[in-house]
Amino acid sequence: MLQFTPLPKLFKCLALLLLAIAATGCSVMDKTRTPVQLDAGAKWVILPIANHTETPQAGLRAEVILESLLRQRGLQTLVRPPTLQAGDLMGDLPDRKVQQDAQRWAAEQGIRYAVTGAVDEWRYKVGVDGEPAVGLVLQVIDLGSGNVVWTATGARSGWSREALSAVGQKLMRDLLGDLSLR
Repeated sequence: MLQFTPLPKLFKCLALLLLAIAATGCSVMDKTRTPVQLDAGAKWVILPIANHTETPQAGLRAEVILESLLRQRGLQTLVRPPTLQAGDLMGDLPDRKVQQDAQRWAAEQGIRYAVTGAVDEWRYKVGVDGEPAVGLVLQVIDLGSGNVVWTATGARSGWSREALSAVGQKLMRDLLGDLSLR
């Protein structure tokens, strides 16, 4: 005589399997590991993060979250370039020029490392659920040599009731996870 698994137990197992599959498909990340550890005690600067999205000030939003996460990782000598003029925040200057000017300023100040990047996606997806979606690139530049010594890129989407900034924060935290600081 054959015995069958009760349907409720089968549905629970199937639901858990589908949930596990869905959770793994919500993000993608690529990181490079630097063979040298970066000095957490050196002077660091957060350069402007380029906004390649249609969302106003997405780069500024990412900068604020990034600053908090870097301070939590132990970077206490972390500065920001002088503030831009109000018109600059509205996108009057190209991102590349703003980043180059800020990098030049940081090098003149004797700052060792610069953190910068680009936001490629920062929005709620169109549709019934309107899930939050974030995509970004982060880089650490050794200002003495001008070389990129660490980089990471990733994208993540969240659930329909999740805040866009929360998805961005989780992605940045995961990207920074392999940044080697001493």
